[in-house]
Amino acid sequence: MPNSALLTGDAVHTLYSRHHGWLHNWLRAKLGNSFDAADLAQDTFIRVLRHRQEIEALREPRAYLTAIAKRLMLNHHRRRALEQAYLDALAVMPPALAPSVEQRLLILEALHEIDEMLSGLPGPVREAFLLAQLEGLSHGEIAARLDVSPRTVHRYIARGYEQCILAVA
Repeated sequence: MPNSALLTGDAVHTLYSRHHGWLHNWLRAKLGNSFDAADLAQDTFIRVLRHRQEIEALREPRAYLTAIAKRLMLNHHRRRALEQAYLDALAVMPPALAPSVEQRLLILEALHEIDEMLSGLPGPVREAFLLAQLEGLSHGEIAARLDVSPRTVHRYIARGYEQCILAVA
């Protein structure tokens, strides 16, 4: 193993040992529970490992860790909101039509994948795309709801398709 790889490994270890406890406590205060905080702290350091060549140049390691953790928290909250919306939809469904537990898990997994594909889009673009795909609204109906032109809705939906294609490719 080259010396630079050893130094980078040492830098990761040092960053982890010096800041993991602080990050976990910070996340616990933000999230309100230790279990999610522990998961997100670990996810943060997994992201750090992907970019470990940047560690030795860090001047503010806690700011760096906080930035990563904030993005992960946003994803966490978005995922929870998506799951809750799905559970709310199931709650009003007649029991005879409700999917099995296995189907529910597959649907949730698919929803998470779709959410991840669309996560890079600005809010209005994502909303227009989902209104067209999930609710079957016309461009005119979406334009009225979002207070934009139908031409803008057309561009938004095209951008949504492009994002999906790029995510799958």
